[in-house]
Amino acid sequence: MRVDYLGLEAFVAIADYGSFRRAAEALSLSQAALSHRLRKIEEDLGSPLLVRSSREVSLTAIGQGLLPEARAQLKSLQDMYESVRSGAQRQARQIAFACLPTIANMLVPEALLQMAALRPEIGFELLDIPVDRISEAVRSGNAEFGITIVSAELTDLRLRPIVDEEYRLFAPDTHPLAKHRHVTLEELVGLKLARIRSQSKNRQLLEAAFGDMRDKIRWQYEVQNASMAMRMVGAGVALTVLPHSSIAMAPSSVVALPFKGVRLGRTLGVISRRGVPLTAPAAELLEILEKLLAEHLPAHPAFSSGQVPAPED
Repeated sequence: MRVDYLGLEAFVAIADYGSFRRAAEALSLSQAALSHRLRKIEEDLGSPLLVRSSREVSLTAIGQGLLPEARAQLKSLQDMYESVRSGAQRQARQIAFACLPTIANMLVPEALLQMAALRPEIGFELLDIPVDRISEAVRSGNAEFGITIVSAELTDLRLRPIVDEEYRLFAPDTHPLAKHRHVTLEELVGLKLARIRSQSKNRQLLEAAFGDMRDKIRWQYEVQNASMAMRMVGAGVALTVLPHSSIAMAPSSVVALPFKGVRLGRTLGVISRRGVPLTAPAAELLEILEKLLAEHLPAHPAFSSGQVPAPED
């Protein structure tokens, strides 16, 4: 059954103000329109709710029973409406985006500093989360876009390459390998190494690149994130292999060594929802992030700065 909220609103207003004239003024209606709304709800309910005389308005028994419930329902509806409206206004003033933690540590503070100068009225929500959660954050709308590892493109998401990034061996500056210009996979044999959890995309990329050598390398420690792996390196507990951008979270006593004889790398790109243009502030933020990425890492061959998704009008 359809609920006549306009009729309920008219009924409650007349009961509260005790006058058709004052109720009509409060609702910005003519008295004829107010009477029409009341008549419709009375016809719908099959019973009069008010008795109108030349001097006053009084409630029928059914009207008296309906009034407190009608007030409560209208207040609940108004509260819900205000809550949604306030949430929409907050969302319009805030950009949510996702980013790999290593890239977030390296670039996001500078990017947000530049955005604050351009858009001081905008707030930001950074989701610095693992790659396996970035796609879902974008898909669900919790993030307008994400900076992530380029892999198989999904039909409902748009994935565009930006830069290529190599992996490095991170070691304490007191380690014998720290004096080398390069390292090889063979030099990792026998060393104590820390790696990221088995579900990590970084872990999968490394195992594929190591080939037959992966069974000869000793991963003595397994941790949940790059930050912990880097702390273990800084403490001299182990060495680790991470993307070059991880240097942003490394202690000053840690060095990053490139590999020789094998290509260990990943492609980074932006992921967004197909058919959903970025808002103007989000497009501006993405452009800043792309420029910062290009300053720190080699551009991917397919990257073109002119391919940023268009903002909404």
